[in-house]
Amino acid sequence: MRLVRPSIEWKNEHEDYMKEWDESRMTPSSFNLDGYENYEAYLEALKTRESGDGKWVPCTNYFLVDENDRVIAMVDIRHELTDYLRNVGGHVGYGVRPVERRKGHATRILAEALKKCDELGIRRVLVTCNANNIGSAKTIIKNGGVEDKSFIEEDGTVIRRFWIER
Repeated sequence: MRLVRPSIEWKNEHEDYMKEWDESRMTPSSFNLDGYENYEAYLEALKTRESGDGKWVPCTNYFLVDENDRVIAMVDIRHELTDYLRNVGGHVGYGVRPVERRKGHATRILAEALKKCDELGIRRVLVTCNANNIGSAKTIIKNGGVEDKSFIEEDGTVIRRFWIER
């Protein structure tokens, strides 16, 4: 398994990956293809987002692909935290292809993302999950997450917050 950056060569795999998601729950949302004229437009928008232009913080996005070049998971690494990200999103957002869950891929992609955080100089990494996402909480703890105070959104959703010291 390896991390690769989104590019035109991953178009078909990315589209195939997306077919397995209920897109209202797509995580991380930066990989959602809805609203783009074509894949090139998506890549251009991602490039803008990654640079931090507009309403975004600088970030880096990767696919986790297997030995058959199949996209297994996706991760968005945010280089900085806004107030919102400090409460809800954290530095790292990841999602695993629904048919590939419960196989250790979430633990793997978070571990790989933490290596990228090291390269970026992010030594204290915040990772969050909804309180009802027990699998994600276990993944974060396996990667060294220490739970901090939860955040409650206006709609009552409880967000668990974990710090990982590097």
